[in-house]
Amino acid sequence: MDEKAIHEKKRIALTSVIAAVFLTGFKLVVGLFTGSLGILSEALHSGLDLVAAGITFFAVRFSDKPADGDHHFGHGKIENFSALIETFLLLITCVWIVYEAVHRLVTRDIAIEVTPWSFVVIITSIIIDFSRSRALMKVAKKYNSQALEADALHFSTDILSSFVVLLGLVASSFSFYTADPVAALIVAVIVLWISIQLGKKSFDVLVDRAPADAYAKVIKILQGLPEILDCHDIKVRQAGAEVFVSMNIHVPPHITIEEAHRITHVVEDAITANLPNSKVIIHAEPDGM
Repeated sequence: MDEKAIHEKKRIALTSVIAAVFLTGFKLVVGLFTGSLGILSEALHSGLDLVAAGITFFAVRFSDKPADGDHHFGHGKIENFSALIETFLLLITCVWIVYEAVHRLVTRDIAIEVTPWSFVVIITSIIIDFSRSRALMKVAKKYNSQALEADALHFSTDILSSFVVLLGLVASSFSFYTADPVAALIVAVIVLWISIQLGKKSFDVLVDRAPADAYAKVIKILQGLPEILDCHDIKVRQAGAEVFVSMNIHVPPHITIEEAHRITHVVEDAITANLPNSKVIIHAEPDGM
């Protein structure tokens, strides 16, 4: 990956850390001042987002290091591992939110003070989260970065949960205080769902499960190449932003080594042109032998 791409990934990750610091502090102050569980749960969520953003920042710094003598396939899986850690952080958020919400509903300790600052902090959060999630997802898709994608999902989750808390605050302003812990429980459900999806995706990469979309794309490319007669042992794995592809192809018998080499380059070029950040290893063998 070139220096421009690495710099862009680091820059967007750093801005996420700064945004998370601001949102965590803002929500914590307002949450403690008003006693709103919804806002406090948002503060904890943003606090874990801050930790996750920090993990992402360091992950993108080290994951783009080139392959070396000890890491023949590069350091890309650092990104996938960081995404898995972020999943556990989100699950911790869920446990705390559910515990506090159920406790308040059972003890009926649900009265909160709704002030204009309650609405200011949530609306500000939605605006910042929206801009951050879009910027992160744009760079994540551009460079196939799972760490940045996980960070984008964190901010996207904040948008959904903030809307729920906002509804809870509106209801509480009309003395319907039960809405606040109920809103917090809805936040927990949203976070749990996102956590499961993110965790599964990260775990699949870490255990080298073949990415279905990349595998299907490789098959389609091979089927459209008349230069090869057959292919087998097609294997696809992902590590960070890179996709590693290996295969055996059958070429016409009795052709020269130079021609067989040319055909392998045709196959390799076709795959790398349609599958960004891919590394291809091809073994050519004569058909029927």
